Amino acid sequence: MTYEEIWRRLTAVNEQGEAKAIARMLLEEKFDMSLADILCGGVEQLPAADVEWLEQAVSRLEHQEPIQYVLGWAWFCCHRFGVHTGVLIPRPETEWLVDRAVAIAKAAGGRQLRILDIGTGSGCIAISIKKALPEAYVEAWDISDDALAIAAANAKELEADVRLCRRDALSAEAGAERWDIIVSNPPYICDSERVDMDANVLDHEPSTALFVPDADPLLFYRAITRYALAALNEDGHLLFECNTRYAEATAAMTKSEGMGSADVADDCFGLPRFVDAVR
Repeated sequence: MTYEEIWRRLTAVNEQGEAKAIARMLLEEKFDMSLADILCGGVEQLPAADVEWLEQAVSRLEHQEPIQYVLGWAWFCCHRFGVHTGVLIPRPETEWLVDRAVAIAKAAGGRQLRILDIGTGSGCIAISIKKALPEAYVEAWDISDDALAIAAANAKELEADVRLCRRDALSAEAGAERWDIIVSNPPYICDSERVDMDANVLDHEPSTALFVPDADPLLFYRAITRYALAALNEDGHLLFECNTRYAEATAAMTKSEGMGSADVADDCFGLPRFVDAVR
């Protein structure tokens, strides 16, 4: 097998430029090859066991499985997180939530904060916050046992002391706990948007972490906002990643429910994707 053979096989399901990029990423990430190594025949020098793995990996990619699942990891906030089909693949735009939480914490002047991540998935948000703010207490919730197991493995691997809990965002009731920051990237893609999505997402990433009914696109945001109103400390922040179609509506909803203010922020692609609401 050669590099050219790999990317040509991938053109069956990708444009040529993307096929080449995926092939390079596979070889660079898995075998630590430089571009020079790849172009100078590094693939042909792999031992038999690696060639066997590579053949299976290319076959999975031909079936449009995301490369992060094929590799078994994805990068987020400069940390490598284990991922497989039980959790969403971390996206670079989501790093805004971590950056904003860290900025809020630093503006608090070093006070030890209590931070909650609702719908943690792989744990990428909660763990990245803990790595940046080791003095903070960080807790993360998910309803999926698979997700919690993956998040626990990532927390152990990255040596992040994050408390993981099985709790449902739609039925969360505030108890004695109080938070300074609540962050969430909940399901927000409407069922009707499925037709515009790529097969590698639809066929492989968990639908329960992606979709909400068309009739109630703010389903999770409303439930989490109501919990936050009861559980946030005064001047506490509620940080959301949103469907870009509904970012303004999400901000308006948080204010109508009782938040004191809510600002919309753009993602790295210039699209309105985040809400920062303050109690």
